[in-house]
Amino acid sequence: MKDLNQTARVLSALGHEARLSLFRLLVRAGDGGLNVGDLRTHLGIPATTLGHHLSALVEVGLVQQERCGREVINRVNYPAVRAVADFLTAECCRGVDKAEEGAAC
Repeated sequence: MKDLNQTARVLSALGHEARLSLFRLLVRAGDGGLNVGDLRTHLGIPATTLGHHLSALVEVGLVQQERCGREVINRVNYPAVRAVADFLTAECCRGVDKAEEGAAC
């Protein structure tokens, strides 16, 4: 994830309490994922609201969906999550020139 705009979109999608809870639940579920019914049961939110929040996470690539018979299984897209983390930490400890002398304590 080398694009600042895309990373901002991903972080914005996670910036809502319901979407963050949904994402964390899917992380706990692991590679097996969860269907929409299970997500609703665990989170206790209406289907339309859940669908809205799930769509936002799918749109930015954090969640992938797979049809399995009549169910849709939702899973975390771990490579996308790693790409965001890599983008955020890519310049760790490289140093920054101070804007003005004495700015830091």
